[in-house]
Amino acid sequence: MLAIIPNRKIYLSISALLVVLSILPIIFWGLKFGIDFTGGSQWEVEFKNVRPSNEEVLKSLVFYKLENPILQPTDDKGLILKFRTVNEATHEAMKQDLNTAFPIEEKKFDSIGPVIGKELQVKSIKAVAYVLTLIVAYIAWAFRKVSKPVASWKYGIIAIIALVHDVTIPMGVFAVLGHFYGIEVDSYFVTAILTILGFSVHDTIVVFDRIRENLRKNASEGFSVTINNSVNQTFARSINTSFTVFLVLLASYFLGGESTKNLSLVLLIGVFFGTYSSIFLASPILSLWAGSNRK
Repeated sequence: MLAIIPNRKIYLSISALLVVLSILPIIFWGLKFGIDFTGGSQWEVEFKNVRPSNEEVLKSLVFYKLENPILQPTDDKGLILKFRTVNEATHEAMKQDLNTAFPIEEKKFDSIGPVIGKELQVKSIKAVAYVLTLIVAYIAWAFRKVSKPVASWKYGIIAIIALVHDVTIPMGVFAVLGHFYGIEVDSYFVTAILTILGFSVHDTIVVFDRIRENLRKNASEGFSVTINNSVNQTFARSINTSFTVFLVLLASYFLGGESTKNLSLVLLIGVFFGTYSSIFLASPILSLWAGSNRK
């Protein structure tokens, strides 16, 4: 049996260190937002012959004076270009010029204005805030009959602490990737964050639910002992479930398309640390909140 609660200070220290190390790059570098949030155009093409170098592509489009363009090769002959917003007439002219220089097949062209990008930022923040609020409300209601030694609403707060831990770490990783490798966050990133919130809270509730059951069955048992037993009883389930999801995400990351690679990476990080937090963070905090007199 794992002595998780007796060693709670170790696990809480690890989580605190990870969160601090994640917050620092977010503060100093921030996330590199993609065109979904800043506005701009994304153009995906496939060359019919050998894909030219990025310099050759930009040279064929020099007339349009693209500001800070980002060129991202995909597969063997594909290329994704990201640049400032252009209208449809300019897009058609660019397509004609590029096709003249290097025969291409256009796969997709998306253009998002800065106003829409800003609106998406606000809606994304609201979506995360609404989800967190509803999670606290649901857990407080679900555990309303559990009042000793920890009030039901505290289960909800602890779940939120674990969720903040789970989303801060992937955000910190992407702040680093954005600063050093230019990796952007887009609407897929928000989708991944919301998915992590759902996955993580589900895992945490499973542990909390087992604690609730054991409190009823073994009322005379110490609270910390009950928590430790409950975590051990759900440990194998949590690991097996997460490992299965992890394998699917690994396959998606290495074998999936370029456009979903970052989505898979966020989910990989989130699932890993979401599993960690439900076992080694949420339960130790619950024990700590109950009071040091409960051994």
